[in-house]
Amino acid sequence: MRVKDNMTENVIAVTEEATLVEALRKLVESKVSALVVIDESGAPVGILSEGDLMRRAELGTSKTHSRWFNFLIGGGNAAEDYVLSHGRRVAEIMTRGALMIGEEAEIKDAVDIMIANKVKRLVVVRDGKAIGVLARSDLLKALLATLDSPDAERSDDEIFTDIIGRMSHESWAPRGSIHTDVADGVVTLEGAIAEERLRGALIVLMENVPGVKSVRDKLAWIDPNSGGLMENQEN
Repeated sequence: MRVKDNMTENVIAVTEEATLVEALRKLVESKVSALVVIDESGAPVGILSEGDLMRRAELGTSKTHSRWFNFLIGGGNAAEDYVLSHGRRVAEIMTRGALMIGEEAEIKDAVDIMIANKVKRLVVVRDGKAIGVLARSDLLKALLATLDSPDAERSDDEIFTDIIGRMSHESWAPRGSIHTDVADGVVTLEGAIAEERLRGALIVLMENVPGVKSVRDKLAWIDPNSGGLMENQEN
């Protein structure tokens, strides 16, 4: 799954020298949560998001610093906060250094960047110019499209083979102590597990196999103290 197939292509951009009023109008009229800030050549240089506009003097939400605080650490922080809460140009209040990613990149790489940098969106670029934005909302749409697609009809043998293959790739899966049976798309899990958390993981693994309609849990749990089997009473 690639970035170009899931990004929002309509880039709503604003220049560094645009006024705050111009930027606000674009945000409100376009119904987006952030604008891509570009320089004179059209290259992305930052982001102006709703978060950048939460601390504003006009709203009475700007940060306040006591004289004692400023005396202890200097007035630099207070001066910086003043600019952010009173600035009238995009260049003064934007978040500089837009995180970018190429359109051919894999979605998993984009997610790694988002999580590592604690950001909600990436600017998608081609030849140094912004061509789209990949936001968390775009990832949710991709996830929904994947989960909402109907499963193809599969035989019980195909489902069983798929289950065995998936279990063989999971180091935590207890392949020797459990047995799976598939009948009319219903998977029955039998056998014993030494760790209760394996139960939920095994059920989730089965539920993710295309064609599986439901999972019957008949797994027993081995008591670590007595070594006895605790039967599952729910099924």
